[in-house]
Amino acid sequence: MTEVLLRDVSLRDGLQLTGKPLPTGRKLALVRSLLAAGVPELEIGSLARGDLVPPLADTLDVVAALTPEELERCWVWVATPRHVQKAVAAGARNVQYCFSVSDAHNNANIGRDTEASLAAMPEAVEHALGAGGRIQLCLATSFTCPFDGPVDPDRVLEIVGDPRTAGSCDVVVCDTLGQAVPSEVGSLVGRVAAAGDRRVAFHGHDTWGQGVANGLAAVAAGATLLDGALGGLGGCPFAPGASGNTASEDLLFALRPSWLTPAVLAGLVTEGEDLLAELGEPNRSAAARGVRSTATAFPWTAGPRS
Repeated sequence: MTEVLLRDVSLRDGLQLTGKPLPTGRKLALVRSLLAAGVPELEIGSLARGDLVPPLADTLDVVAALTPEELERCWVWVATPRHVQKAVAAGARNVQYCFSVSDAHNNANIGRDTEASLAAMPEAVEHALGAGGRIQLCLATSFTCPFDGPVDPDRVLEIVGDPRTAGSCDVVVCDTLGQAVPSEVGSLVGRVAAAGDRRVAFHGHDTWGQGVANGLAAVAAGATLLDGALGGLGGCPFAPGASGNTASEDLLFALRPSWLTPAVLAGLVTEGEDLLAELGEPNRSAAARGVRSTATAFPWTAGPRS
């Protein structure tokens, strides 16, 4: 059975709404700490305009400072072919080409309609593959749109099957607002998984408390990559009503991948606590609270910090 992978997105989706910047050196230290802990993949930044998303303005500096080996496990968010060119020129190996299924959110988030983003994807694919890298098809608002409401699942499938998405290695199905429920996630992810041979990822938010349940429903339907952020950090600045990502700690505790031990989980909890304290953000992870329990008979607890 294929082991489900976690991609920690703290340094991209996690930082989008933070009021405090995280220094480039601190970002690099976190990347290396998470990779050393065994986290399989990371999302380390975005090529979104720095004036619109200031916490991510130094993404190319982060990319340029990482080694090729580190970058093999890291992803950068992009929305245009020019973004891909800039990312790979800095050394990025993996890019996540993202646009929204709903026109209203795509216009708010990227400044163009969905068709325009889709039409530009072949050029983005060409730049990524030409540099020897990988590119994902990432579909925001796959379930609901903050402006137009519910999204037709058939529209998601139309985009997944569009020949202009050829060359992408993965399809990332996003519950951008955290409003989906497990039955909806399982149904849509299952249809996407059945539609081709690309890896299917699920990106969820925990706005309505369904983050882990939705992640497990996605896995049961065929997803092999789940996105999460330390302490449930994050949200979309262009999606009113969205709250933090599903916590990486909670997903890992539920999934129990082979590399995860109680000590490793406790270390990740500490990383999340330190990051959130530095940013002045609340910690939303239930597993983090559990790790700090004094119930010492349970092997996954570590007790309060000394």
